[in-house]
Amino acid sequence: MKQLLIVRHAKSDRNDPTLDDFDRPLNERGHKNAAEMAIRLVKQDIIPKQIVSSPALRAISTAVYFADTLKIDRAEIIQIKEIYEASASTLLKVINNLSDKSDLTAIFGHNPGLSEIAYQLSDNAGLENLATTGMVLIEFPVDKWSMVSRGTGKLLLYDFPKNSMEFNS
Repeated sequence: MKQLLIVRHAKSDRNDPTLDDFDRPLNERGHKNAAEMAIRLVKQDIIPKQIVSSPALRAISTAVYFADTLKIDRAEIIQIKEIYEASASTLLKVINNLSDKSDLTAIFGHNPGLSEIAYQLSDNAGLENLATTGMVLIEFPVDKWSMVSRGTGKLLLYDFPKNSMEFNS
């Protein structure tokens, strides 16, 4: 079985019009939400073996929060430029090329591509617009990432900062 944790980057700062979209940092709420959502994973014992991220500042910053909280070396975060502004089909290619050494991989990126791929992989209509710092965990009955395709996944978790779920520690 393979499990994919899809995480949309945390809320970013749009106040500086001189910054390129790629270079937008997290805002105050984004920093808070990234830390909170990473802690929720720890409380549920969901610890990815591999983290891949868009190199855009807001995505990699979110990934770093998760890595630090999950006790994963920041140097092990794999930055894949194709994730930035990726379509669902591009994201599927990235997923299909993940290392089979990891059965639980986290991918950090952007909408609309992340919402589209989450929806396509799990056929879950509730995933049409993944909130900032929203997380989706999908399980696939396969041994190789190359076998992941549309409709083959089962949604195990959908969580986002404004979700009122209670988590047991």
